[in-house]
Amino acid sequence: MVFRNLLLVLVAGSIILASCNTSNSQQIKLKTMADSAAYAIGVDLGNNIRKNLPQAPGGKELNPQIILQAFATVMKGDSGLIASAKASAITQGYFMKAQSMEGGKNKEAGQKFLTDNGKRAGVTTTASGLQYEVIKNGTGPKPKAENTVKVHYHGTTIDGTVFDSSVERGEPVTFGLGQVIKGWTEALQLMPVGSKWKIYIPSELGYGEQAAGPKIKPNSVLIFEVELISIEPTPAATAAPVTK
Repeated sequence: MVFRNLLLVLVAGSIILASCNTSNSQQIKLKTMADSAAYAIGVDLGNNIRKNLPQAPGGKELNPQIILQAFATVMKGDSGLIASAKASAITQGYFMKAQSMEGGKNKEAGQKFLTDNGKRAGVTTTASGLQYEVIKNGTGPKPKAENTVKVHYHGTTIDGTVFDSSVERGEPVTFGLGQVIKGWTEALQLMPVGSKWKIYIPSELGYGEQAAGPKIKPNSVLIFEVELISIEPTPAATAAPVTK
């Protein structure tokens, strides 16, 4: 699905590039509602491509002029340098290789970060490789794996990129400990209610070799400042209706 979506982005990008190469003498005029809608679609596609394609593995290395030339050739019904039947396999192979290379670099950088971080005073490393340091220790009970908790958190990658933050949104989040990544499930069971810790999650306890949105790359180490506010009542199962 990831590679299919990337391919769709490339096709959309070709359409935008084609419009950008229109002669200056052919000034676009929005005469109808359909014209305005068509232009608005172009704006949305252009913004999406500009934002997302460079962040895809290998996306920065793609030559837009080659994409444009291939698109124009196919639209005219001419034979291209690559047969249509082979195009999808080549595209998928390229992105798979690019993702693997990026994941390897991230894995190496993450391992170095955790090795260095684990040597700092105040940082504890568990048997799983999870690391944490206590900012504030609470005095309440510790949640269990089946519990629901309310937390505030601020998540970054090792280079400081913020990928998610309930703190920035100004509203804590409630979830079951069985519904989150392994690093969260482990760390929160170690925290007494009222605690605020900084946790460092190896990729294998996070999203592993998969990317999770544009900011969490494959094999990324994740860093969270987590405040455990409370253990919430677990929602009761809905009772079966009484029948006579």
